[in-house]
Parts: sequence; structure tokens; C-alpha cells
Amino acid sequence: MIVVEKEFHGKKISFETGRVARQAGGAVLVRSGDSMVLVTACVGDEKPVDFLPLTIDYVEKTYAAGRIPGGFFRREGKLSEHETLTSRLIDRPCRPLFPEGFNFETQVIATVMSADPDVSTDILAVCGGSAALTLSPAPFEGPIAAVRVGRIGGKLVINPSTSELERSDMNFIVAGSRDAIVMVEGGAKQVPEAEVMEALFYAHKEMQVLIDMQLELAKKVGTTKIEFVPPERDQALTKKVTAFLQPKFAKAIKIADKLERRDALRAVKEELKGEFIKDDMEADAAAEAAKVCSKVSEDLLYNMVREMAFSEKRRIDGRDFTTVRPISIDLGILPRTHGSSLFTRGETQAIVVATLGTDSDSQRIDALGGEGEKTFMLHYNFPPFSVGETKPMRGPGRREVGHGALAERAVRELIPDQKDFPYVIRIVSEITESNGSSSMATVCGSSLALMDAGVPLKSAVAGVAMGLMKEGDKCAILTDILGDEDHLGDMDFKVCGTEKGITALQMDIKIKGLDQKIMGQALEQARTGRLHILGEMKKAISEPRSNMSKHAPRIVTMKINTEKIRDVIGPGGKTIRSITESTGVKMDVSDDGTINIASSDEVKLKAAMEIVRSLTAEAEIGKIYKGIVRRIADFGAFVEILPGTDGLVHISQLADRRVNRVTDVLNEGDEVYVKVLEVDRQGKIRLSVKEAQAEMAGAAQ
Repeated sequence: MIVVEKEFHGKKISFETGRVARQAGGAVLVRSGDSMVLVTACVGDEKPVDFLPLTIDYVEKTYAAGRIPGGFFRREGKLSEHETLTSRLIDRPCRPLFPEGFNFETQVIATVMSADPDVSTDILAVCGGSAALTLSPAPFEGPIAAVRVGRIGGKLVINPSTSELERSDMNFIVAGSRDAIVMVEGGAKQVPEAEVMEALFYAHKEMQVLIDMQLELAKKVGTTKIEFVPPERDQALTKKVTAFLQPKFAKAIKIADKLERRDALRAVKEELKGEFIKDDMEADAAAEAAKVCSKVSEDLLYNMVREMAFSEKRRIDGRDFTTVRPISIDLGILPRTHGSSLFTRGETQAIVVATLGTDSDSQRIDALGGEGEKTFMLHYNFPPFSVGETKPMRGPGRREVGHGALAERAVRELIPDQKDFPYVIRIVSEITESNGSSSMATVCGSSLALMDAGVPLKSAVAGVAMGLMKEGDKCAILTDILGDEDHLGDMDFKVCGTEKGITALQMDIKIKGLDQKIMGQALEQARTGRLHILGEMKKAISEPRSNMSKHAPRIVTMKINTEKIRDVIGPGGKTIRSITESTGVKMDVSDDGTINIASSDEVKLKAAMEIVRSLTAEAEIGKIYKGIVRRIADFGAFVEILPGTDGLVHISQLADRRVNRVTDVLNEGDEVYVKVLEVDRQGKIRLSVKEAQAEMAGAAQ
């Protein structure tokens, strides 16, 4: 067993190998506090594919937190949304660090074995994934490391605890190599760009300790790597294919329309096959020629698009580097929804819908930290027709989950507090056209749909996707990138925020070096683009609508004495069930005595409120009530003035004359007006008939 252990920002962190999972290609047990994550990496057989067959899964076991899974089977099932997002966190910084052409099936599994509530396991999993790949036979060009950076009271904090994060105004996961930041994921509370950049580079500096630990571990283990040599390409054929494609590609890449450009490029590639792959060729020769044609096509397109940007300062669709594509906005396009928007930017389009619900519509979360509720949800859908393709519809994939989480993080900071706006909110973004930045269209469309629904957002929020092309000293930073620019570029940098600052950030970098100057320029260019988009959005709607849709539920909040909660709920929920069934409203009762009543019908809403008031009303001194005599005693009568609430009319208070027997004046079941004289500390109520009669007679005169 080999262990490398160090103190890191107030917590001990260790990488251990050689004791567990010894048959895996690389296995590391990462520990910090009481959190432990086992990460393994295995390399399988070579696959006849032209991509890296890498699979990364992060799995949480509920036993890690001393819990038994919920559900019928009481067993972990498919990955949760959090597990999927964490799997992506490991994948994104590691995938670019494999050599081009490596096509051996590779799998990384990160299993949470022990979960300390104050130590996040996602950071341990990213570091463990890098360490396991470094120890495995895979030709991984790492290691990388990751830390979480927050800011509390103006001071930057590395790997803050869960309780500390609640007080932090930023929460970023930053992954990096020895030389550069390679991934950023997180959000902030409208923090300015310069302060965000300071946090990111501070995180990169501090993570070097974790990279050193992995290198020390690898040195002690002494791993043997696969000797991977990319297959040599037929140079003569490469030259011929290049010469054939160059003039045709030069014309095609200047077609601004995405579908026309795609069709033109496809036609050129079909022509290429007809020219260099003949029917009379042997199978092996034809397969080799097809590989060369495919690879040359990809490389040539990559180089030509980038060279056009560097030399002509021109992008595929003819824009300069900073111009945002034309924007059009339509609001309220779906008549029966609570709020909707159609946001179109260039050839990217999203229909975004806002739905308002009650507490009963909140999402129940069963996580390692225990059960909880989610009152704001954002779901992103990417149907195949949005890019003119056919594909089986099998639910949201990792990409959809990731894009939805980014947009949700961007908007969440602007959602009003539940106490001010007691609605559960669900946003659904349907991507109807896509040519880059569909997640950013979702952010913009969400803000617009919420305002259309009358949700009092703290501010409008927008997002823009930035790209980068860099070759030596040549550099092009691109605002509002197209899909092709994302594929052919060196960076995908999504920045979301308000006029004040950043609310969400996601960055993936494919190159080894990205200095602070370039990142600062990208953030400033993104801010300019975001302000332009916010200006266009403001033209469509400048503030939330004052009235909600007639189809949206109206929620009225009532506050009752906690001792009266049982009166509203009733035995086995009988009373509250009766109220909802008779009025058709939705009701939620909290332990603190807060009652939310929801209905789109105002008459039904008022009826339910009146019932609750009658059930929970308390006697007011000096007020006259019409009550029913429930019991007669020698010394007086007990009169029910409110449901479940009665008081005593002493015999001396029955009339303005002497009364010998109570039954001379009142009998059980009689209706009588009484005035509340006193409510003592024990809650006992003293009533008077004669005082009520005198006051009522005086008022009648």
C-alpha cells in the first residue's frame, strides 16, 4: 500500500493505492475528512472507431452517508442528476489529455464510499480520476487537479465546507494542469468579472499541491504506459486529397447559412469519395483510403476556418469577432401557459415556458445529505429536429442535463425568495433550432418567460458563449459562437449574468496554455456581448408583468397559531381533505403555521380562506359573537363562539336582573349573542350575555 498525504487548506487529503481494487489498471482511494472516494481506471481493447471511447461514471452509494435508499427496491438505480453532472466534471478536463487517434476503450468509475457532510466528494472524484488515469496504462497526458473556490467576507477560500458555502458569494469548481486552467464550472451572486478572474487564478495556483501529490504517487508506484504511436498517414494520398478539397472547401466555408453550408460540405465529401474510393479497390485499401479522406477533410476544414479568422478577421457567417447575431423575441406565444417566450439568435432558437405551482409541486430530492425539496427547476430539451436530424427519443442525456443545470444556475440567483413569492417554478426550454449557444438562448428565454409570467425577478439575466482560436502568437476571441466554431475552436466559454455581474460560468479549454490576459479579454468581451443582449431583451419587456396569467394559480398566504394546525388538518387529514375537495383549492400547511392556499378561481380561494379563518379564529376581547350553548352548569353556561372554542357565561352575566337558575334563561342548543370580557393566561374565555345585549341595543338606537 502506498499513501501520499498532505495538509491542504486546513484539511488533510490523501491519495492511497495498492490496498483496494488491485486488478484495476489504476486505482486510487482519495480521502479528505471522513469523505472517501474510490476511483478506478481500466483500459480495454482497441476499437475500430475514429473517436476516444472514454466512459466516466461517478456513483454515490447511500451507505456512504449511513442511509438506506428510498424507492420500492431499496437499491441504487440509474445515475441521479447530481451524479451525471459530476461524471461530466471528471470527463471534461480529462478527455482532452489523451493523444489524438487513441481508440482503446477506457473506463473510469468514481464510487463514493464514505460521505462527510462538510467535505464535498465531487472535487475528490475529479482529482481521483486524474490520479487513477495517471497510474493506469492509458497514455494520459496529465495529471490535472480540481478545487472549489468560494469567497466569504471578501476573502477567497479553497474547498470551503458545505456550511461555509452558504455564506459565500461565489462557488466555482476549477480544474487545471500544471500550466493552465482547463475547466471552470460554477456560479456567483452577480460578482464583477475582475473579481471572478482573481478567484479562478488563485484556485489554479493553489491546486498545484494536488498535482505534485499525484506525481509523487505515480513515481512511487512506477507505472508502465501503453506505447501509443498514431498510425502514419499515406502522404501521397494526403497531398492529392488536400489539393482536391482546398478550393472546394474555400468556397463552402464562406456560406453563411448553416444548412446550406452543411449541404455544400457534404456534397464535396461525397465527391471526394467518388474520386478516391473506387468500387474495384480491395476492401483494406478502400477502408484505408476512406480513413485518409475523412481525416484530411477534418484537419483541412479545421485549419482553413481558423486561418480565415486569423488572416481575414472573418468568421464562417461573415461576422467580425465581437458582433452578436441578430436577435428576435416574441412573448406570450402559448396562450394556456403561465409565461412563454420565443427567443431567436441567428440560427439558434428556443421556446421557453414558465409554469407556476404550489408547495405540493416541489421536487423531492433524495441525496447523500438526506431528503430535501427543490422549488425552482429548469429542464432543457434538445430534440433532433432542431438540427435537422433523426434520432431515437430516449429521455435527457448527459448533455441535456448539463446544459439545463448551467441555465438553472444562471437564473436561480434572480428568483425571489419563497417568503416573498411562495410559488414553485418550473422552466422548460425546448430548443427548436440550434447553431451554437443553445444553453445561452435558454438562459435568455428563461428570463423573458419568467417576466412574462409575472414572476418578480430581481433582474433580467442573459448569457453568451465565447470561443477562442489560438495558434502561436495569433489569437481570435469570438463572441456568440456558432456550432462549427465550438467544434473547430480551442475554448468554449459560457458567461451568464446581469448588468451588475456574473451569475454562472462554464469553461472548457482544449489547449495547454491560456494566460490571464486572454481570459480577461474574453470576460470583458463577454460582458459587452451580454449587455447588448440584455438591451435587446429590455426592448421586449423591461420588467415583470404586474398581472399573472388567468390560468396561473393565485396563492394566498395565511399565518395561524401553531396550536391551531391540528384543527386545520384534522384527524388523519380529514379536515384539510374536506376543504380541498369542497373548494377545489390546493393547500399546504407548514410547521410554523404558514398556510398557502392556491387556486386560479378567486371565488374558491376566498371560500377556502373563510373556512380556515373559522377553524383558526381566536376570541377577541370586546368582540360580540353569535354562539351556541353547548353545556349547562349550576354556575353558568358554556357557549361555543368559534369552532372548537367555547367560553363561560357566568350566571351573573346572563341578564341585567337576578337569575336563580341558568335554565330560566338558556338551554342547550340555544343560539345567543355574547361579548368576550376576558381571556386569561390559560386561554379560558369569560363571556357576557347582558353586556352583548346592552351594546347591541345601544347601537340600534
